[in-house]
Amino acid sequence: MGAVTLRVGDLDGMIRYYRDGVTLDLLSHDGPVAVLGRGTTPVVILQHAPELRHASPREAGLFHTAILFDTREALATAIFSVASKYPGTFTGSADHLVSEAFYFTDPEGNGVELYFDRDRSTWSWTHGQIEMATIFLDPNAYLRDHLTEGAADAAASGLGVGDAVVGHVHLSVGDIASAREFYVDRLGFETTASLGGSALFVSAGGYHHHMAMNTWNSAGAGRRGLALGLGKVEIVVPGGDDLGELGERMTHYGVPVRHDGRVLAFDDPWANLVEVRAAAASGA
Repeated sequence: MGAVTLRVGDLDGMIRYYRDGVTLDLLSHDGPVAVLGRGTTPVVILQHAPELRHASPREAGLFHTAILFDTREALATAIFSVASKYPGTFTGSADHLVSEAFYFTDPEGNGVELYFDRDRSTWSWTHGQIEMATIFLDPNAYLRDHLTEGAADAAASGLGVGDAVVGHVHLSVGDIASAREFYVDRLGFETTASLGGSALFVSAGGYHHHMAMNTWNSAGAGRRGLALGLGKVEIVVPGGDDLGELGERMTHYGVPVRHDGRVLAFDDPWANLVEVRAAAASGA
């Protein structure tokens, strides 16, 4: 997964949250657009759009952006930083068997997951479905076990530890059948887990999930209007041939696509913009 673009009303405030709280680096800030990430990898792109309305929580759009850290220490550093500077934004935590996850809501209502993956050798698959669960994970115990003194000092200074990337993107959608038809049958992800008619998890290459869709708040939602919140989801494929094949497949299924030779763009059934690029074109 590539960077997630958010349309925001308070650009400076949102930069502070993702930089000083989540401990991402401010990679660039050019007028109304700020790019935050780690190293040279963009994670969140903020686009200033103060003229737009706030979306209703019942509308389709972003459920959360899930930021994956490479070590438990790096994750603990980010958790400690957000909890210290934005304590009211923490919403919960869970051991999902495949990962250890902590959930927040940014100042404009966008969901954020900060997580660490357990080693793939510990994941359990049954008939092609990944075994996941939601088990209570004590955030205070997690910090006691994994937050080093040096990491705590770094967090207090607004500095992150280790690497961070977008691990997966979770969407709120109107119905799961349409989500499966679009993201699995047309786009080409594989289903890794499903929760009846309420949630679907999909991936490529045997990951537990690169994307998820649920109807927990948005059942029956139609196409989105222009609003604050999710602006774009970016997917990175290995090479140009993959991009060309995807374009042909989406056209075959009647999905309107825009292709400038570098980026393939299209809307999902709820008007969420998806852009796909080849790894060489994304700098990955």
